[in-house]
Amino acid sequence: MTDDQPLFDRVDGAAFFIRLVDRFYAGVMDDPVLAPLYEVDDLDGARHRLSLFLMQYWGGPTTYDEERGHPRLRMRHAPYVIGTTERDRWLVHMTAAVDAARRADEIDDADRARLLEYFVMAADHMINSGGLRLRADR
Repeated sequence: MTDDQPLFDRVDGAAFFIRLVDRFYAGVMDDPVLAPLYEVDDLDGARHRLSLFLMQYWGGPTTYDEERGHPRLRMRHAPYVIGTTERDRWLVHMTAAVDAARRADEIDDADRARLLEYFVMAADHMINSGGLRLRADR
């Protein structure tokens, strides 16, 4: 396996991303900050959507686009208040999921770093609350 291959091909394909998402949600659902943001009736749907998105992003099948269209992550997350606290809690659980995959030898150190670099960037991009708000009319 080489770094030229998509991550999807370097890991156990779809099964890897399903395990990663399951590990992530195991933490999220016990988190007092994040758990209230998820609809209990749609947890399976949330898992499915995140798994498909990650598979596609990392070089797997384009099923996410086929089912949902363009990801438009900020737009899809706009109804939820996401500040630095929510971002940090999300990253705690995603980092734990990635680290569990590394401990299980499902990924190597380089892929761990790639995943976490992406997740930090994506989580930062989702912030829609708090911070300095500039307005042109003032």
